[in-house]
Amino acid sequence: MESITGRVDRLEDLMAGLIEQARITQQQIAETNARIEGYIQSTQQQIDRLSIEMKAFKDEMRDFKDEMRDFKDEMRDFKDEMRDFKDEMKDFKDEMKDFKDEMLDFKEWSKRNIEDLNLQWGNLANKMGTLVEDIFSPSIDQAIQKHFRVQCDIIDTNKLIRKGKESLELDILALSRETKQAFIVEVKSSPDRIEYIDKFIEKLKRVPQFLPELEDYTLIGIYAGLNMNEETVNILTQKKLYAMIVKGDILEIVNLDKVKG
Repeated sequence: MESITGRVDRLEDLMAGLIEQARITQQQIAETNARIEGYIQSTQQQIDRLSIEMKAFKDEMRDFKDEMRDFKDEMRDFKDEMRDFKDEMKDFKDEMKDFKDEMLDFKEWSKRNIEDLNLQWGNLANKMGTLVEDIFSPSIDQAIQKHFRVQCDIIDTNKLIRKGKESLELDILALSRETKQAFIVEVKSSPDRIEYIDKFIEKLKRVPQFLPELEDYTLIGIYAGLNMNEETVNILTQKKLYAMIVKGDILEIVNLDKVKG
């Protein structure tokens, strides 16, 4: 049977082991507490930084909201200004439309009055026998430039050429020495009389006889009047003669393309 001394020794060994185990456990607990404390401190630091960042973010968002509010106010003001501008532009367009209508009315009124004035002037010239001088001669140069793209060097009106006992009278003779073209204009106060056209054709045939210097020129016949019937124009076109009338304040050849073609 074990002695009391052996039991005491074994008990002391157990106590010593227990004390050592307690010491190790206490050390482990201290190390764990230290790690937990470090984790808590690190977590707190992260929480503090996050709190600061969140505060800064909230401040930025508050500033952004203020800026957006100001922007919305500016846009509202801009929309109001644009609405006012659109209203002003609409009023301006309406005024311009009214002005344009008035100008068209004035243009029509002016055209009618000019045509009436020219008609009265032409009738007066007819009565006075000055149709060539007053109506056609002052504008024939511009009319030839417009319709034929030719600059004439010489323009004679009421040209009378005698050869022996015979004579030839041309109302208007316009010459271009550069292009070798002679424009012979016959002006009639009653252009719709067909016999006048036939006489004009005969006159054109006699031009080289009385003006031999035009032998190498191209003769271009223009039959003119204040106005003429469509039938007269058609006859002139068939005979390759140009029909010239007064339109408004200009001389117009009304069958230019047909004769040229």
